[in-house]
Amino acid sequence: MTIAQVAEKYGITPDTLRYYERVGLIPAVKRSAGGIRNYGEEECNWVEFIVCMRGAGIEVEALIEYVSLFQAGDATLEARKNILVNQRQKLARRAEELQNTLARLDKKIENYESVLIPAQEKLRKKGEQNG
Repeated sequence: MTIAQVAEKYGITPDTLRYYERVGLIPAVKRSAGGIRNYGEEECNWVEFIVCMRGAGIEVEALIEYVSLFQAGDATLEARKNILVNQRQKLARRAEELQNTLARLDKKIENYESVLIPAQEKLRKKGEQNG
């Protein structure tokens, strides 16, 4: 697949793909004789993984370290797992913070509804009396 096809498939820009390759988030992509990137299944799997992790807010630095360790082989299994566990813990804390924010917004919305609906009803009744 070309860079444009991969970008479209995963909803990112070609510039983002080039950046991911430059910083080591995805392995170097094979190129044609004319220098055009040719993404195969393995590269696409990496792109999908990185897009998923970035979409969840996983830090670029953690992913760079993870990919580097992956490329170093099976001796790094524990270190890779630790990176993922650490990032999961951070994500769980963020999810909890988001849940708290949602709850606070829900209360604010309820407060508006408890004020606005009675006020609108009062105005409607007043309009009927004057009409």
